[in-house]
Parts: sequence; structure tokens; C-alpha cells
Amino acid sequence: MHATCLVCTLKRSPEPSNAESLAEVVLGALREEGVTTDTIRLADHQIDPGVVSEAVSEGDEWPAIRARILKADILLVASPTWLGQPSSVSKRALERMDAFISETKEDGETPIAYDRVAGVVVVGNEDGAHHVISEINGALNDIGYTLPGQNWTYWNKGPGPGEEEWLTTEEKEWSTSTGEACAKNLLRTARKLQ
Repeated sequence: MHATCLVCTLKRSPEPSNAESLAEVVLGALREEGVTTDTIRLADHQIDPGVVSEAVSEGDEWPAIRARILKADILLVASPTWLGQPSSVSKRALERMDAFISETKEDGETPIAYDRVAGVVVVGNEDGAHHVISEINGALNDIGYTLPGQNWTYWNKGPGPGEEEWLTTEEKEWSTSTGEACAKNLLRTARKLQ
């Protein structure tokens, strides 16, 4: 069993990412169950705009990222909240994944994302986590992923600007426990689909 996480922070490596840190709670729980994991920080790659699986330009790295996504039984999308919305990076990836809708597995009939599960991780120092979760889940469902109940975890400070972030807060218990529950739900569903 393999899980791939798309980290949709706006920050490039090696800058610390709140989204990646909380996603690691879910990935760590999956690894404890024997799942191998792969993390892709999308801001480190050139992903051209489009809704195709093929490269849009010579430097477009989407085809290689797509291949890593399709090796996974479990896909995790980790996004910060900006203006109450999923990050632009997550939207770019989901737009490229739109091509999955018309692609099939080797049998020529089964949509390529079927029999795969997906989950969502959201962070931010403003309200909107449930909205971001629903936006990403809606797209993943359209693409063909199976979404188990409580396939998410999130952390946010609440409305308003501020310094506090997931990486520096002491209030991690709820997000950690829901992240571990998310991992269990994703794994149970992925095993049943296999």
C-alpha cells in the first residue's frame, strides 16, 4: 500500500510549511500501519496551467508528478487557507487532475482514479477550513476518488490575522487525533477497495 501527499503550500523548500507538518501526522500514522509514503511539495516544481496530463511546455513537470500520484492507493492533499479558499497551488494540481476524468485504467473502461482513496489536510490562521475541505473533496470526488467519512484533519487559529501557526502552537491535540483517525479511515477504505 502506498500514499502520496501533495503539499500545496505557497512556500518553496526548505522553508517550513504548516500544511506539510500537519500532513506528516496523517502520513506518520499510515507508515505505522506499513504504508509507504511519498511527499511532493508542488511549489518546488513547474506545473503549467491546463487540464491535460501531457506536458504543456518543455519545462512542465506535471507528467512526472502525475505518475507519482497514480502509483498511490491513497492521495492526501494538504493546503493552507488563503482568503477562505484552497491555495492556488492546490487549484492548479486539481485542474491538471481534471484530465483523469476521461482517462481509463488498462482495461479501457475503468476511470483511472477509481479504487483509490483521498483525504485532505488544511491549515490556516483564519476561518474557512471546512470550506477548503469541501472544495478539495468536491474536486477529488468528480475526478473519481473514493472519499471515506472523516477523510480530513485541520488546524486553524480562528478568524483574524495573527502570528500563531500550526508549527508554533501548543494546541495540537485535536488536529493530531483527527489526523490519526483520518489515516485509519483512509487505510481501511483503501484495503477494502483492493
